[in-house]
Amino acid sequence: MKKVIIPMCALVAMSFTTIPEADVSKEVISEVSVKETIKVELKEYFKKTRETLEDHIEGLSDKQLSFKPSPNVWSVSQCLEHIIKTEEMLFGMTKTALEGEPNPERKDEVKMSDEDIIAGITDRSSKAQASESLMPNGTYDSPEAALEAFDEQREEIMDFIDDTSEEDLRNYISDSPFGAVDAHQSLLFIAGHTARHTLQIEEVMKDANFPEK
Repeated sequence: MKKVIIPMCALVAMSFTTIPEADVSKEVISEVSVKETIKVELKEYFKKTRETLEDHIEGLSDKQLSFKPSPNVWSVSQCLEHIIKTEEMLFGMTKTALEGEPNPERKDEVKMSDEDIIAGITDRSSKAQASESLMPNGTYDSPEAALEAFDEQREEIMDFIDDTSEEDLRNYISDSPFGAVDAHQSLLFIAGHTARHTLQIEEVMKDANFPEK
């Protein structure tokens, strides 16, 4: 996947003797607005991935949920279970990362933009084997049950985003398969993972032998 170096926003030292007070106030307001917009966009991406998932699975029958195009390809139900298990694991890792001290000194190690993170995780041309702990084992037997469990986790994630400042989300750096990422990007990865496997569900439903009902 293409890696692009995107410089992080830096604090610019300003002289109050040369910049009018009104201009400084506008600068502060602008900075706050940008940060709030970033959090709104993050939450909107979570909302979008949830709605898209529901659109794909709503009303599916037991036969449709359990259909497997081939023995080594997951069913819709298995994809759903993997999504839920993985979101729980990834969110837990993100929360743990923010329990320590911020490490903004590592910001220069973050080489990928938010857009790169989303593009990378949703690229279905590259496949990977899930770890044993994230393999599906038949937990959900209906779209409603799966969505209920999914929504419980998503509500906790939304509360976490609301309660965490954009500054903190950008100042906690951790390591990922893509290299160094900040907490904001870790959250994007979670939503992007759902989008990735919603695309997998779509592939299953497009199979010529997918049951009509």
